Amino acid sequence: MRDREASTGKLATGNFATGKFAAEGITRRRVLVSAAVAGGGLLVGLPMIAHAAGADHPFAASARQGEHVFNPWIKISAAGDVTIAVPRVEMGQGVYTSLPLLAAEELDADWARVHFVQAPVDNVYANVTLFMEAIRFRPEGEGILADAVRWATQKVARALGIQGTGGSTSIREAYDPMRRVGAATREMLIAAAARRWEVPRAECRAEKGTVTHGATGRRLGFGELAADAALTDPPEHVRLKEPAEWQLIGSDVPRLDLREKTDGQAIFAPDIQGDGMVYGAVRTAPRFGAKLKSFDKSAIAGKPGFIDVVEIPRGIAVVADNTWRASQLLAALPVIWDDTGALEMSSDEIFESHDRAIASGDAHVFTDRGDAPDQLAGAGTANVFSATYRLPYLAHACMEPMNATALYADGALTLWTGNQNPNLMRNAAADEIDIDADRVTVETPFLGGGFGRRSEPDAARQAARVAKALAGRPVKLFWDREEDMRHDTYRPAGTCRMTARLDGDGRPVAWHHRSAGQSVLADYMSRIRPGAPLPTADATQVEGAEDIAYAIPHVRVEHVTTEPLVPVGWWRSVGNSLNAFFVESFIDELAHNAGADPYEYRRALLAERPRDRAVLDLVAKKSGWGDKPPPGRGRGLAVHKSYESYVAQVVEISVTDGEIRLHKVTCAVDCGTVVHPDTVVAQMESAVTFGATAALFGRITIDQGRVVEGNFPDYDMIRMETMPEIDVHLAPTGGDPGGIGEAGTPAIAPAIANAVFALTGKRVRELPFATADI
Repeated sequence: MRDREASTGKLATGNFATGKFAAEGITRRRVLVSAAVAGGGLLVGLPMIAHAAGADHPFAASARQGEHVFNPWIKISAAGDVTIAVPRVEMGQGVYTSLPLLAAEELDADWARVHFVQAPVDNVYANVTLFMEAIRFRPEGEGILADAVRWATQKVARALGIQGTGGSTSIREAYDPMRRVGAATREMLIAAAARRWEVPRAECRAEKGTVTHGATGRRLGFGELAADAALTDPPEHVRLKEPAEWQLIGSDVPRLDLREKTDGQAIFAPDIQGDGMVYGAVRTAPRFGAKLKSFDKSAIAGKPGFIDVVEIPRGIAVVADNTWRASQLLAALPVIWDDTGALEMSSDEIFESHDRAIASGDAHVFTDRGDAPDQLAGAGTANVFSATYRLPYLAHACMEPMNATALYADGALTLWTGNQNPNLMRNAAADEIDIDADRVTVETPFLGGGFGRRSEPDAARQAARVAKALAGRPVKLFWDREEDMRHDTYRPAGTCRMTARLDGDGRPVAWHHRSAGQSVLADYMSRIRPGAPLPTADATQVEGAEDIAYAIPHVRVEHVTTEPLVPVGWWRSVGNSLNAFFVESFIDELAHNAGADPYEYRRALLAERPRDRAVLDLVAKKSGWGDKPPPGRGRGLAVHKSYESYVAQVVEISVTDGEIRLHKVTCAVDCGTVVHPDTVVAQMESAVTFGATAALFGRITIDQGRVVEGNFPDYDMIRMETMPEIDVHLAPTGGDPGGIGEAGTPAIAPAIANAVFALTGKRVRELPFATADI
């Protein structure tokens, strides 16, 4: 459960989301401020880097009477309760359980006494893995040089303070460091007990929240030892448990956030309340690239509830005494937009630009193995196959629209907003109102959906601007559904031409993947760091394609980056969501052209990729692939690796009057070490539902620079009555864990497309299925 005094979400209670309560009777304690240098976590064999920090450290400042802080991750009360700071945000993916579980395992804590708290904004919590994957730099190997490079890269990441949640990195980043801080705290407790008993440390052990002296059976609880142990120097080296010793990792312990999410106590950003609160409704320019020209404030100034109109980036916010009045006043406000330089293109023209780019654009080559162009050019046409696929822009469509609450007073800003990167929100808000970042406090409640959308600071910037204009009054700023749908940062639209040559046995010997679309990385960087140099090549555009699993001698993978027309951003599984559809649809077509079973065809091409092949075999077995499907149904298959996890899916569908009905999805996943099995299953179910919804219905249409779709009737979702059965099977291979939050999304769209072909004989090469002719 969350360690906080109340779940009211009232501003008067202070910083509820990070658990920063008024410090009482805090003495200076030795705090382990940095647990790691990278290389999957810490460098084994090097001393843990530690130094003393006092009550001014943000986590130490959260300690209440009787609590003792050991490091920026763990504090223990005199009653024996263990509170663990979670450096990633919770948006349904289970980090409020799985990350504390890692530390609690090595600490030998009693899970019933473990609590979580959202970590404050501090560079020690930087997500090194996210940083290293963003810059596509992962030094391989062991030794002094590799260790030094990892150490230097980690130092840069910590200096930048990237505290982001994304890229399916939460477990991968925390797996080693959080276990080590748990082990270090355990050793400090054991050392304190040994001193008190005046016995050798080797005679003592920790077990389920206590330390025991083996020879005499004496026992002390963690709470009884906490005061002394917190003053103990952390050890330079710790031994981590072997998997056979684990008591918590790999078990389905109860989720720590379960109670408050089911009894109504959970606080999301829209739940924030406070004395004197006012409410803002926002509207930004309808066309991309347009801006505000003028508005007539006098038209609404005398109406009931009116407080003010405030200009925000590219638009306006109307502030009133309640949400409904703010919305109505906004609708009544006369506004003139300046369309100078605004986007004039529509969806068809954007896809035509993709076609031109693929035909003659300057591509960046990401993979060039063998000599694919010559192999294809000299093969004639008999054994060469080609297909072109198109995917639309997609919205995030979070159930909780964008919003933020802000209070500006005495030159400082407090911001309450669901977000995936609190330090970015802090910096963006500070920049917007021209104050120092250390004058901004960011509180992160639960997120009602993220999927990458809440890594954008647009709502934070708007709230900061309005709060400064109404200094001293808390402002809750909200986007209605239409604003949220029409001013998203979308999954890029993409087009890909796939070409392959088959040998005499029907196997591909040459493979050319040439795609076109906007760069997420460049567009994102242009928003958060205007004027900064932009990347010349964005590897996220080809993730899931550049390292193709299939054994093909000649491979070229290239991408043409098109003009930044529509704002694009991170969307659950990012480039994998496009490239899995391209690759797995095309490999299925090649299997058909070769007259082969799609499963056997893939299996033969995965002979050198045992983990891919293992999940493929498991999903085929569990789905009954070799058996004939029920009458009127078809099955489709796809397999894809992303975020160091391997996923295979089989979909069973029927089609009635051109409408697809999903009946069952069988899913096999190998994510290395499974930390919390129930979370893995839940995330696969979630990712399948998210990806299937997008494949069936998702499409953002552009009409002369405006988004057509405005609400869920235009952007439909899978409903309860059409939800398929999802059967998840775990096939862990141990070792470092893979990411799981996004890994289940990429394979579902091609699996559905392949099932449609198996049932109807029609190939769907353009999504969504709702608009396809089947």
